[in-house]
Amino acid sequence: MTTFAVLGLGEAGSHYAAGLVRAGAAVQGYDPRVPATPDVVSTADAAQACRGAQIVLSLNSSADALDALAQGLPGCAPGVLWAEMNTAAPALKVAVDEAAGDRVRVVDVAIMAPVPPRGLFTPLTASGPHARAFAGALRAFGVDVVIVEGPLGAAATRKLLRSVFYKGLAAAVTEALTAAHAVGLEEWLYANIADELTRADASTVDRLVTGSRQHAVRREQEMEAAAQLLDSLGVPARVSRASRDWLHDLAT
Repeated sequence: MTTFAVLGLGEAGSHYAAGLVRAGAAVQGYDPRVPATPDVVSTADAAQACRGAQIVLSLNSSADALDALAQGLPGCAPGVLWAEMNTAAPALKVAVDEAAGDRVRVVDVAIMAPVPPRGLFTPLTASGPHARAFAGALRAFGVDVVIVEGPLGAAATRKLLRSVFYKGLAAAVTEALTAAHAVGLEEWLYANIADELTRADASTVDRLVTGSRQHAVRREQEMEAAAQLLDSLGVPARVSRASRDWLHDLAT
């Protein structure tokens, strides 16, 4: 039986721990703030969680990644696969690998979609010299792992590039709907946005990129007017002004 250590039992960690148990693995978990569920072996610290495990899933936060490694490393047997799954810049993934030395095999793993509702079956990408070993081990439990060719950090790079789009889109939609609510037009704008997203296809991406370059001057003025509208409504125009500044750069 394969034994996993799951460090961090928040939303993602708890889903992976539970999913691995259901898939037939033994799971030892540790989180200083969140208790383990009954089907996960609860441990007193990270080192104890790692003791006897063949694979460690580090699912804390980017701020805690190096601390989790330092705390867990004393319990790791040589050659253990250490999956650095925290959303972080490529440089941090490399820093974890450097701090680990030759004690464990560090893999850069990126979670490519929200963990609920798919849990264990949420798509992953993995990069680095030990990505294939990690992918083979996790695929045995039904996990969707895509290997990204390249060094440690290649998977994180793809994840964060995708985040620029998705989180930026979420910020723009939320800012627009907040302003629309202030003038009683939230329902209308919600339907308008939903219609645009539903009809989007590959040509939409081309239109967004080429149209912004061709009409940068006019659109810069348009977004300045939009920012002024939001000011008058008492809605922070963070995305609107960032868009205005970006269009200004395109125009010059």
